[in-house]
Amino acid sequence: MHAAIHPFDHAAAWRASDFASKNDLTIELDGRHLSALEAGLAALKAETRDNGDVTRARFPLEAIADDVAGWREEVQRGRGILILRGFPVADIDAADMGLMYLGFGSHFGRPTSQSPLGDLIGEVVNVGGNDPHERAYRSSRRLLLHTDRCDHLAMLCVRQAVSGGISGYASGLTAHNIVLQERPDLIEVLYRGYHHHRFGQQAPGEPLVTRERVPVFSVAEGVPSVILIRGYIDLAVQEGHIRLNERELEALDFLESVTERPDVKLELMMEPGELSIANNCLLLHNRSAFEDAGDAARKRLLLRLWLREDGRPMAPGVLVHKGAAGIVRQEGKGTYYNPDARAS
Repeated sequence: MHAAIHPFDHAAAWRASDFASKNDLTIELDGRHLSALEAGLAALKAETRDNGDVTRARFPLEAIADDVAGWREEVQRGRGILILRGFPVADIDAADMGLMYLGFGSHFGRPTSQSPLGDLIGEVVNVGGNDPHERAYRSSRRLLLHTDRCDHLAMLCVRQAVSGGISGYASGLTAHNIVLQERPDLIEVLYRGYHHHRFGQQAPGEPLVTRERVPVFSVAEGVPSVILIRGYIDLAVQEGHIRLNERELEALDFLESVTERPDVKLELMMEPGELSIANNCLLLHNRSAFEDAGDAARKRLLLRLWLREDGRPMAPGVLVHKGAAGIVRQEGKGTYYNPDARAS
């Protein structure tokens, strides 16, 4: 075994059984916090109303700076997840809500595009049902535990589903430690990584499947990172772009089984006005299948931010996977993958 591979001793190497309930991760926003958010929105709107121009400097939060610094530290260096309850989703119009959300999120990282649509705020809403060719965040299907192409992930609940839509989180560091303890023969395979299908979201001139292997686990300058998108690995295999040997497949299957263990995977229901912020470099997340209301205006809706922590040490394959600006905006492209129009 490679000498550099060892268990992670980190605050984010938790188990679901470490928490009694969602409340162990939840902070109630009070009047002081809401006033600071309103003041930040006013300062931002005095300069711009364009989502693309929102920055941390343009959304000042001096009145609660110590609180925000503590929250950011918990996400970036601590347990890697927190929930803020009481975000004013029902009290201001959608445009202002988006600006406030982006402004607040910019204190945790730089917002990046989430699809060729250039969406800095991703609307997690069902438009594709169970169609596997639609991006996962625009479907109603159950998702495997996975990571996104960002460093920190924010999800703001606006409306719940009629049923289902339970959020799940698991520590990638805990999963790493379990694999290392129970199946050390598989760990180097996961460090070597896998080629990922890009689902037609690649930038012009880039291949449909990554040239580089994207490591599931990696360490750069002592800082760990976890990347797992099983669906994109499987799709590359299904279309014949890559082949997995028995050991590579076994490693993925075992890792997936570990993350789904009841004492590892934390499940919770997000309620309107609750904002989760998670360290996407250390934690995996998913969502159960859900059933929507018939009325489009009452469909389940969460607002998602992809945030980059500039300066965070990362292995080369991790940097290539995430890109500096997320998924590049491209005219004429959306979130639906058409296999018959594949780029080379």
